[in-house]
Order: sequence, then structure tokens, then C-alpha cells
Amino acid sequence: MRISRVATYIVRSPFRYGAPAGAGGNLHLRTLDTLLVRVETDAGVHGWGEGFGFTLADTTRTAIETLIGPACLGRDPRDIAGLTNELRRRLHNFGRNGPVTFGISAIDIALWDIAGRLAGQPLHRLLADGATTLPRVPAYASLLRYGDPALVERNAAEAYRRGYREVKLHEAEVPMVRAARAVLPAGVPITIDVNCRWDDPADAIAFARAVQGLGVRWLEEPVWPPEDYAGLARVRAEGGLAVAAGENAAQPEDFARMLAAGAVDYVQPSVTKVGGVSAMRAVAEIAARHGAILVPHSPYFGPGYLATLHLIAAWGGRADVRLETYFLDAELPVYGRALDPAPDGTIAVPQAPGLGLEPDPAVLARFAQD
Repeated sequence: MRISRVATYIVRSPFRYGAPAGAGGNLHLRTLDTLLVRVETDAGVHGWGEGFGFTLADTTRTAIETLIGPACLGRDPRDIAGLTNELRRRLHNFGRNGPVTFGISAIDIALWDIAGRLAGQPLHRLLADGATTLPRVPAYASLLRYGDPALVERNAAEAYRRGYREVKLHEAEVPMVRAARAVLPAGVPITIDVNCRWDDPADAIAFARAVQGLGVRWLEEPVWPPEDYAGLARVRAEGGLAVAAGENAAQPEDFARMLAAGAVDYVQPSVTKVGGVSAMRAVAEIAARHGAILVPHSPYFGPGYLATLHLIAAWGGRADVRLETYFLDAELPVYGRALDPAPDGTIAVPQAPGLGLEPDPAVLARFAQD
């Protein structure tokens, strides 16, 4: 069996996120861009992957079409480790973080989809190797940035109404956190992602101390640059809150260094950035050795989101592990309504072989000539 074709699609979906046009801090997001990658074989079996997109979708697509895809042609899709490791080594001169790594992540996810299809098993069962898996995975609502306490209140309350029992804020001001706390029951944790806001760890420490008592489970990426592990360790030691990070790391080795530095309590690899399913499994082993909790970063809705769902299901319900779900309504969801959360805030894990779902053909047809 050989890889015969690597095809890409970019689905650009308008979306609503509970704010009037122009409000908040997400003005760079005009559409929700999903880069889909289809790996086809001469045996008629195919698999779907996703490379990190958003405003980078076209750049990652170029890396796949000019560098990564051609190198995959004629290769055995069953040799996942051999192919992806060769790609990482061959293309390392283009950077070990960024569009090339995102593209390799997409290929890896697609190869695992093929592996599940060949085995006749859903991905979570293939990964669990006989261990118990979850039929449903709890999700948390990852709110976008609003910059307005009234909008934070409205959307936090709506997330709870929809069944989510944990809420993430992308706000860096104490009044925003208080606004969310005012409308959420005391037992609903809040997490805060400030996207590497502060150059000086002392500012992050002051913020962490200011939000204590508001039910905050972790403070995410508080310092710039994201690889300032000493700064993260200082915030963790002095701020009084657990610290989370990892969405900007693009190699399992980055997580080993992060944890060796005592920088975080929660590690957050992104399957579409770090090297796909294979790299996520490697990070899980590293986290387990250090006693850290792996809570994946997954602000997307394509095969990467689906792969993350399967990974969490395969891990069998480890404490504190929920699926990050961007709190927005896409007009053109890749999988239709199949991944909508239930009223209890959980998402059903597909049981068909591989990733278990195919992208909506009507959505693909709309963007086939993009």
C-alpha cells in the first residue's frame, strides 16, 4: 500500500461568538479557517488530518503542497513513525515550529485515521490497546476575548446554560474575571488564558494574586516569551495559582524542558501543532513521568479536534482532562452537528473506524476550488 495523493482544502466559515461586530479582542479572526488534509492510498483507503490554521491556513497549506505532500508520495502509510520522523529530520531547516511542523502534524493525524480504518477500530480503541475508553468526553467552553464585563457575563452564563461546567476566559483584567464569577455557580471552575501577556513575571504574579478566591483553576501562558520557563516557574511558585502552558510548543522535547524547569502544572500540547497524534502520545508519557496533567489545546473544529477527542477518550478519564471547545457558532461546521455538546456538556466519541467521521461533502464542495 502506498500514498498516492495528498490534497488540501481550506474551509472558511463565518462565525458568531456572542459579541457585536467589532467588539472584543478577536478582530483578527474574520472567519474560522480550517485546513483539511486528505491522504489517499492506491488501495482506496484515505485519512483526514488538520494542520494549524486560523490566519496561518494558507501558509501551512503551501508548506504541505510544496514540501511535505510530495515527500509522502509512494510511501507506506502504515509506517507512521518512520515517515513522520523522516519528514521532521528532512525539513528541520525550515524550522521546528511553524507551518512545516503544523503540516507534518496534519499528515500524522491522517495516517492514524488510516490506521484505524485498516484495523476496523475507532482511533480511541486503537490507541488504548485494550484498555477502557470513554464513550463521551466532558468539554469546557473556551470563550473568545470580549473586553467588556457585560459581554463576559452574557457569554459565561450562556455557556453554563448550554451545559458546560467549566469556562475559560481570554481576558487579562480582574473585572472580567469577577464578571464571569458573578454569573457562574461556585462549583464551576474558571481558567484564564492571557496569551503571553506580561513581559515581567511580577505583573503576572500580581494578577494571579488578585484573582485568588474567584475559583480560578489555572492561569495560562502568563509570560512573554512563551519559552521563558524560568519566568513561568516563578509565577507558579509565587502567584498562588496553578500554571498551564504548551500551545506554543512544537516538539515533545519542549515539554520535557518545560517540566524539568518546574514551569507548569498543566501541559497543553496542540495536536495540529506539536506533530499530530504520535507527538501527543509522547507528551503524555513525559507529563506522566513528571506528575503533570495533560489538558490538550484544541481551539479548532476539524480532524484535529476530532483526534483530540479520541485521545482524551483513550486516556480513560484522567482527572481534570476536558476537551477545549471554542465557544462560537460556525455557519459551516466541518462535521455538521455531530460534535455538538449534549445538555450535560459532554461530546460523543465516534465509534466508526479511524476518526469516525467524514467532513460534510457539501462543505467540501463549496471550497474545493479555493
